[in-house]
Amino acid sequence: MVLRALEGAGYEAWIVGGWVRDAMRGAPSHDVDICCAGGWQENERALEAAGIRVIESGTRFGGITAVCEGERIEVTTYRVDGFYTDGRHPEQITSASCVEDDLARRDFTVNAMAWHPERGLLDLYDGAGDLERGVIRAVGEPRRRFEEDALRMLRAVRFACRLDFAMDPATACALAACAPLLDAVARERVGWELDGILATGHGGDALIRYPELMCAAIPELAPCRGFDQHSRYHAFDVYDHIARVLTVAGELAAARIDGGDPSRPPSPSLMWAALLHDIAKPDCFTLDERGNGHFYGHPELGARKAEAIMRRLACPTELIRDACLIIRYHDLPLRAERTDLLKMLGLLSGEGLDTARLANELFDIKRADTLGKAPSCFYYVEEIERMREMVRELLANHEAYDLQSLALGGRDLIAAGVKPGPRIGELLKRALSGVVDGVVANDRADLLAFLKLD
Repeated sequence: MVLRALEGAGYEAWIVGGWVRDAMRGAPSHDVDICCAGGWQENERALEAAGIRVIESGTRFGGITAVCEGERIEVTTYRVDGFYTDGRHPEQITSASCVEDDLARRDFTVNAMAWHPERGLLDLYDGAGDLERGVIRAVGEPRRRFEEDALRMLRAVRFACRLDFAMDPATACALAACAPLLDAVARERVGWELDGILATGHGGDALIRYPELMCAAIPELAPCRGFDQHSRYHAFDVYDHIARVLTVAGELAAARIDGGDPSRPPSPSLMWAALLHDIAKPDCFTLDERGNGHFYGHPELGARKAEAIMRRLACPTELIRDACLIIRYHDLPLRAERTDLLKMLGLLSGEGLDTARLANELFDIKRADTLGKAPSCFYYVEEIERMREMVRELLANHEAYDLQSLALGGRDLIAAGVKPGPRIGELLKRALSGVVDGVVANDRADLLAFLKLD
């Protein structure tokens, strides 16, 4: 309807970009972009004359948004970009006379196709061939594309990870050569793209295949490359270990061993924790007299470094909190015993925290961490899964692990004759310790008797 309204007013129009790409792959797509010969004011008048509501959403770049039958469709004037003076934004934008000029400015061949219901597919750069071959390739000269807009480098990796495509060799070489240009990009944009890469579940592939770019995005990763762990428990250096943990964590999400929906993207907090869980290892490395490497304190320091990195990248506060909590306790020694597991749940509890989810993600990262080590460590996976099942039972049985899950509260103590004050908190903590240690059941009457207040 939008296309017909524009062409009915005399302005040639095409559907372009991601919708065309996804339609050719047989994948669902909800974002429709239309490119049109008319200026944005002309397009607006044509659409409003056809009874279509218009939002002036991006007029600086020749764009408006048409709202048709509840769908938002982006409509943009044919344009070419001027010189890029800051490695991110064109100095000026000029209207183009034809769709071919507009397609020439686009980033990758799979995104540079246009389609019309009557004229068919317009594919100047063999985007259809690259889709069939499973390749991400820059339109034209790759270095020029990345020098124009450095964020395109992370977009290339995100598309490769999301579609499970390989990178065209020339484009891959340009990624490595142009990686330092990422410094010109706002950190929040870098964080957004990194989050998109991690959401594909293929972040480990990104680390292995594009290390220069990933280290430019997060410079703290660079010291991890080639860092020998000097440990019989580790078959890989720190960087490669992180990549393998990311890969396994993504596979766990796809397999949904927790019984959840396999079509859901992996948990952002798990993916960020997997990426940054060992970020402090180079800072904490020591070598003992036998030549064995140790990383004492790396989870605690890693959580602090991860928080600084994620804040710099403008990650949401709740995401930072959850990911850093997982990092802080990812190396926590645990046994398949009730008291150990209740104490672990207590560490993952607090206002606003989803303790059950965080516990499951902690087991996910412990499993991924184990499978990213030497094969001699793999036996521990069975123990991890045993502990995961035990935690499910503890939660299902409403076992107490924090004051909120305790069957006794401050009002109960006051009703039993305890005066309001610090002693209330002390008694509740003693009661909780008794439950966690298995000395008393999580029952109000039993707890009062345990505290000798019945």
